[in-house]
Amino acid sequence: MQFMTKPTQNFWLQLLRYLLSGGLAFVVDKLLFLLTRYYFDLDKYISTTIGFSVGLVITYLLSIKWIFNEHRISDRRAEVAIFALIGLVGMGLMNLFMWMFTSVFHFQNDFFSNLCSSVLVTLWNFLAKKYILFSHSKLDKH
Repeated sequence: MQFMTKPTQNFWLQLLRYLLSGGLAFVVDKLLFLLTRYYFDLDKYISTTIGFSVGLVITYLLSIKWIFNEHRISDRRAEVAIFALIGLVGMGLMNLFMWMFTSVFHFQNDFFSNLCSSVLVTLWNFLAKKYILFSHSKLDKH
């Protein structure tokens, strides 16, 4: 199991780690969605945003500790800001897809719409984080 703990630049291993860490973030995200939407009766977009935001924090922490070992930006504050920006775009996409699935395609179940949206946004999140933040070449100057 050393291949799962040692730093790597292997795209497929990073993707596997991202999917595993994303799985954890996904479970927390969806539990928060279900809790806030159906127990606290919050709006579906607010529930989506709450779950997604907590999942984003989990994903960032695992990204810098376990998934990616290269950083294009040496300033951690700038890295967090760009990570958050990628997350905000992802959150916007989540809500856009939620709207599309519920209002355009008329899915009757908010949770199913949320799941479908998550699948689409996961690809965006991984590729943006990998190629904008965590790759070989540096973006900033030392």
